[in-house]
Amino acid sequence: MLDRRRFLTLGATAALGMAVTPRRLLASTGSRRTLNLYCPHSSEQIEVEYWVDGWYNPDMLAQCNHLMRDRRSGEVTNMDPHLLDLLHALQTRCDFSSPIHVICGYRSPRTNAMLARNNRGVAKNSYHIRGMAVDIRVPGYSLHGLRQIAMDLNAGGVGYYPRSEFLHIDTGPVRAW
Repeated sequence: MLDRRRFLTLGATAALGMAVTPRRLLASTGSRRTLNLYCPHSSEQIEVEYWVDGWYNPDMLAQCNHLMRDRRSGEVTNMDPHLLDLLHALQTRCDFSSPIHVICGYRSPRTNAMLARNNRGVAKNSYHIRGMAVDIRVPGYSLHGLRQIAMDLNAGGVGYYPRSEFLHIDTGPVRAW
């Protein structure tokens, strides 16, 4: 039986774990963070050092934002820099040299509504709308293995879509589907 003290202790421990996880995630990534990204829809590729010695480089963030724009409308938003950190941690832990293929980054509300009408797997309040999600694949790297590493990072949502051959990651609450 769970008494009040045990319940509060478990709750405090869980909250502390969630607060510490992003810090642990980033602590292992060094003083420079680089991403190698490719968008198969536009054939654009960038390799950017977006974080240097404790600060995000706004020019490099702008390049990431542009590459991850809504491919249907061309709209650009500011992507969550922590999403880039998550991609960097995934890239580092997987130790792959090929670029991360960005299948879908930002979605405008209008694009998301259209997709949600035509596909029941699209969330009406998707993290893509907030610039907090990206759908990716890494050619030559196991999608299942990529999923496992993303889940081990314990730093946001992880959606596994083997039929469509992509992995969804976001900086929302830790969960998996």
